[in-house]
Amino acid sequence: MELKLQLKADTPRLELFGPSDKYLRKLRDDLGVRIVSRDSEVLVIGKETSAAAAVDILERMENRLLDRGELTESDVNEIVVQKKNLVEPLESEPIIVYSHKGVIEPYTQGQLRYIRALKKNDLTFCSGPAGTGKTYLAVAVAVSMLKRNQIRKIVLARPAVEAGEKLGFLPGDMQAKVNPYLRPLFDSLEDMMDFSQMRKFMEMDIIEVIPLAFMRGRTLNEAVVICDEAQNTSSTQMLMFLTRLGRGSKMIITGDTTQVDLQKGQKCGMTDAIETLKGIKGIASVQLDDADIVRHKLVQNIVLAYEKRKSVRP
Repeated sequence: MELKLQLKADTPRLELFGPSDKYLRKLRDDLGVRIVSRDSEVLVIGKETSAAAAVDILERMENRLLDRGELTESDVNEIVVQKKNLVEPLESEPIIVYSHKGVIEPYTQGQLRYIRALKKNDLTFCSGPAGTGKTYLAVAVAVSMLKRNQIRKIVLARPAVEAGEKLGFLPGDMQAKVNPYLRPLFDSLEDMMDFSQMRKFMEMDIIEVIPLAFMRGRTLNEAVVICDEAQNTSSTQMLMFLTRLGRGSKMIITGDTTQVDLQKGQKCGMTDAIETLKGIKGIASVQLDDADIVRHKLVQNIVLAYEKRKSVRP
């Protein structure tokens, strides 16, 4: 099949096609199509579904370029993954952050459901395997709300539960001991804003990254409060966390309920809360799965391999 795409008059073709047509070569290799450029017209030749997918991706690339004034290789990879996972661009509800990226969008249909649940509800649970963007998207929504002055504060908390290692044997004082547990939260923040801005917000107490135990006794108003790795909370800890929610605030609880590091026989607080609070208006629960893994492509294969081995064990 042969399809034609008419580029807009103000579309810079060099930026759209990439250095030495790098982005076009990627589409040719990924989709098995031929792409020929003739002035402002792009001709795509290949199987019907592949040619149609290539045209749709090119249109999204063009819109991204015209909207933001640039098109990076990361943008192109993101758009290709979105198309493969049947996700439409969220032009009407972008997650606007401080970083050079400007806007963060979902890669998969599951992530799209997650973002919409976060925006609609004051309390959202999200469970799923590693690499599905549970924490990253929660932080993105929080940063976006801060940028829009919809909240005054972001609080990121994690239970300091050992995954096969003992906290007491780590070097340094208590702050040094808990920092490794909080590092993934800092990593997500650093992708949303530059380091100096993040440090300024933390010095002004606008952003807090703390162990879950430090939440006790507080009421958090006009804030987004995120509990990460919540599968490692007990029922008592989860109740303590949930009751910190103040007026004008939003709470997000993320974790992988298949990777619990609690002592044997201790009930997972996240699973208990999802079951207990089911059906209450304003509370949502989103389950992401292997298809939503957006890290290196090997991560999805690793998760699937471990799940397969687990299913065949006696």
